[in-house]
Formats: sequence, structure tokens, C-alpha cells
Amino acid sequence: MKTILVSAVALIDVDGRVLLAQRPKGKSMAGLWEFPGGKVEQGETPEAALIRELHEELGINTWQSCLAPLTFASHAYDDFHLLMPLFACRKWEGTPVAQEGQTLAWVRARDLRTYPMPPADIPLISILRDWL
Repeated sequence: MKTILVSAVALIDVDGRVLLAQRPKGKSMAGLWEFPGGKVEQGETPEAALIRELHEELGINTWQSCLAPLTFASHAYDDFHLLMPLFACRKWEGTPVAQEGQTLAWVRARDLRTYPMPPADIPLISILRDWL
């Protein structure tokens, strides 16, 4: 089974809310909510991939020094295995705006479970909630 490395981030605003993005129609798992991020390309570090993805998906900039490793997910889907480090980030430049048709929501940690998420993301909720 192929392993796919995806880097994700819990962007945390000054009110302690976390940004979630809803997967748009036409993508696998459309309609589910997830932490922003994306695939790590050949030759990229997870941090570099995340910085690139945040710029492409949300139009914001951040720096490696602002990405704190928090936890990771390891989940077997039917046709691939996902390995996903989750970083926490409280500092970025710009205002997150959906660049790829996704819906965005700022969510309090206690409310994260009310958003349907892909199976790999669900175990991250309790860790993030306890950390916040």
C-alpha cells in the first residue's frame, strides 16, 4: 500500500479558534471539514509544503519558525496509507481567504467534533482540544 505524506496545520487565532476548511465538490471526501494543508512534494520538508500550501489555499504567509509540531495522524484508507503531521500556528501574515472553492470556518476547540471530518483527522481533535 502506498504511503502519502500530507502536512496539516491548526491555525489558531487570537480568540483561540481553529480554522477548518470544507472540502469542495469534486474532490474526494467532499463536504468534510479538515485542517488546512496538503501533500508534501518530492524534495520538500513537511514545513516547506505547509508554507506553500497555506499560500496557495488561503493566501497567507507564515514561516517555519512559527510552525510548532503538535501531533500526527497515521491512517489506512482503502487505497493508501496517510501519514499526516499536524502543526500549530498562531502567527501568519494576511487574512485567510479560500483560494480553491472551499468554505472556511473559525471553530472553538470544544466545537470541533460537530464538524464531520475525514477519519484520519478525528483522532487529532482531542489532542488539539486538550492542548488549547
